[in-house]
Amino acid sequence: MDRKVLVTGAGGFIGHHLVTKLVNMGHEVRAIDIKYPEFQTSKASEFILSDLRSYENCIAATKGISQVYNLAADMGGIGYITSKFAEIARNNVLINSHMLEASRVNEIDTFFYSSSACIYPTEKQKNTANISLRESDAYPADPEEGYGWEKLFSEKLCEYYSKDYGLRTRVARLHNVYGPLGTYTGGKEKAPAALCRKIAMASNGDKIEIWGDGRQTRSFMFIDDCIEGITRIVNSDVSEPLNLGTDHLISINEMVDLICLISGKTLSKVTDLSKPQGVRGRNSDNSKIKNLLGWAPNYPLEKGLSKTYSWIYSQINI
Repeated sequence: MDRKVLVTGAGGFIGHHLVTKLVNMGHEVRAIDIKYPEFQTSKASEFILSDLRSYENCIAATKGISQVYNLAADMGGIGYITSKFAEIARNNVLINSHMLEASRVNEIDTFFYSSSACIYPTEKQKNTANISLRESDAYPADPEEGYGWEKLFSEKLCEYYSKDYGLRTRVARLHNVYGPLGTYTGGKEKAPAALCRKIAMASNGDKIEIWGDGRQTRSFMFIDDCIEGITRIVNSDVSEPLNLGTDHLISINEMVDLICLISGKTLSKVTDLSKPQGVRGRNSDNSKIKNLLGWAPNYPLEKGLSKTYSWIYSQINI
């Protein structure tokens, strides 16, 4: 084995895929979450159920560890993160501050933190086009309430631990990750999974509900690119936060049309303006990651959505 690493949030979508990647790279992986992976058994050498809001649990989790991949978080889609500001912010600040301190105490080599595009100022995301966000756009700060403020604070906490204690920290700002083995129902699912589920369950000619007017735009990153990017960032010399997302902008209406094409179904859209839809537009400016790492996420959206739709369809029709 190369080294022993810790993945927190290993029962979640990204964490589970990351465990698989690290095991395949030759690492011995300790996985931790408050729940087991929902759809597939973890490949980790040990999987521990633990609540990382507790400092004592974080100390135990990081003993004997070389690298920490901290993906544990209370999070979900736009409907979820706009409904529990205090709870989400409290839970995540506890996890991140305790994990950083435990990593310092136990002298781990590298601490990776999964941040979010939600840290970017809402003022810069009021249009549906021309809204590619550079890393430097984070300040002056005006992130999304609750989840976004917590993510930005935790980025700064990583910076402080690096400056004050010499802890090697790496930070990625993730932009809308999707793919197989992710939550697709229950309220915490994100737009690609929710739309794939709705279309998979619909009959030809049915109507499909769209949150908002459907003209809001985003970029979406397939899970394979996300995991590749995380491992590249951790093994780089780049200490400042980097965008990790595609720069392929698409509206929700266009995404519905693309998934309908994949499914072979013809559906009509019905908009619900009472539902949360987040900022009007958000895209990843990948200039910095291309310049510093010579790489950027580039998995084709059509291919990724086809894999995601096929998997969700198979789950629904078991």
